[in-house]
Amino acid sequence: MAHCKSEQDDWLLAHLKYLLFIFNFFFWVGGAAVMAVGIWTLVEKSGYLSILASSTFAASAYILIFVGGLVMTTGFLGFGAIIREQKSCLSTYFCLLLVIFLVELVAGVLAHVYYQRLSDELKWHLNSTLTEHYGQPRAAEITASVDRLQQDFKCCGSNSSADWQHSAYILSQEALGRQVPDSCCKTVVARCGQRAHPSNIYKVEGGCMAKLEQFVADHLLLMGAVGIGVACLQICGMVLTCCLHRRLQQQFY
Repeated sequence: MAHCKSEQDDWLLAHLKYLLFIFNFFFWVGGAAVMAVGIWTLVEKSGYLSILASSTFAASAYILIFVGGLVMTTGFLGFGAIIREQKSCLSTYFCLLLVIFLVELVAGVLAHVYYQRLSDELKWHLNSTLTEHYGQPRAAEITASVDRLQQDFKCCGSNSSADWQHSAYILSQEALGRQVPDSCCKTVVARCGQRAHPSNIYKVEGGCMAKLEQFVADHLLLMGAVGIGVACLQICGMVLTCCLHRRLQQQFY
């Protein structure tokens, strides 16, 4: 006659539930961390995005926000599936873990690939942005981004302050005799860019190019590491989910 083992007698089932519950808690916290990294990148560092030629950096952040929200939602489903011991919910939970695992791997690989081509893109695009688009009537966002970049990173020009000598803005009458934009100045005051002396403006080896490259590289590696780290953690969760699902099937015979 078919009968069901009690949970008290099936110590393996109880331990699997506890382990999966602990995993799900850290999984949910990981999802919140993934979402936080994505939101922080877009909110705090969005001023630099218009300088980049590609939207891959922003896309990676949006992917992390989406995945983080999906992870947190899946975490709530996991808690319910574990407590209620429903095989159908566990199956759905496993499928969602697998989907999230694949999406996070894609995000991690995307960040790694973009990191490899980052230097060439910045060298090509940043210099043209400074010389052709800065200070132009229809490029207010780019102008603000470059000004913020130079002030935040304490740099001037793409490779050096001499890059501004070829800028359409500096060569125009709107510059009012400035040799560099005011944002190059150590202390920003009106028309301070008229004096391009090292005591007045930032003179940094490698210019803003090196600093921006390092900034984006660090953030892409952070996003990639977080995505791949949570993805690897999910392997344990999928294994535990399969074990619990199988144990629940063997519970009845």
